[in-house]
Amino acid sequence: MNNSLKPRFGVLISGNGSNLQAILDACAAGTLDAEVAVVISNKLEAYGLERARKSGVRAAGLSPAHYEDAAAFDRAVLGELLRHKVDWVVMAGYMRLLGSHVLDAFPQRVLNLHPALLPAFPGAHAIEEAFSAGVKETGVTVHIANEEFDQGPIIAQEAVPVLPNDSLESLEERIHAVEHRLYPEVLRWIAAGRVRVHDRKVVVDDH
Repeated sequence: MNNSLKPRFGVLISGNGSNLQAILDACAAGTLDAEVAVVISNKLEAYGLERARKSGVRAAGLSPAHYEDAAAFDRAVLGELLRHKVDWVVMAGYMRLLGSHVLDAFPQRVLNLHPALLPAFPGAHAIEEAFSAGVKETGVTVHIANEEFDQGPIIAQEAVPVLPNDSLESLEERIHAVEHRLYPEVLRWIAAGRVRVHDRKVVVDDH
């Protein structure tokens, strides 16, 4: 564990890393009193790794194809997180189910961001499914991760209306804008010690 006052986040990504960038920007601006200690991607070509390097953050690309099985890959991810003395694991567009090795090492300290109002529209195609379903409202959820996709205790949600003239692209753009604001905000709560998990439910203390 980290002995400094600032929490150290290990961020897991698989792609572009726009939510990672929002977190890095908040840390750099001083609006998030925390540190991104390492960024890990299961895709070696993920642009988010370059975002990390440009911010002076350790970037580790680990390909599952280089490991015997999923458990061996998860142990490698855990090794990087422990090496960098991470306090919380932050999944930001990490398109892979996290195994028990990491979850057990960071109990109730693994976060995930999902582009829908869970429990509605879980899974990898939430925005497209909500748009196709014709709902009038979708949104963004930040939750504690567990071994089932999009099933953990919810920390925060924010609704995003589906407008009559929306295209899939315009809806995606507005959802991402909420993600980029809400995720750093939840991390600010965590850095301030305001987030607790009790009986599998999340309690966010007042200021």
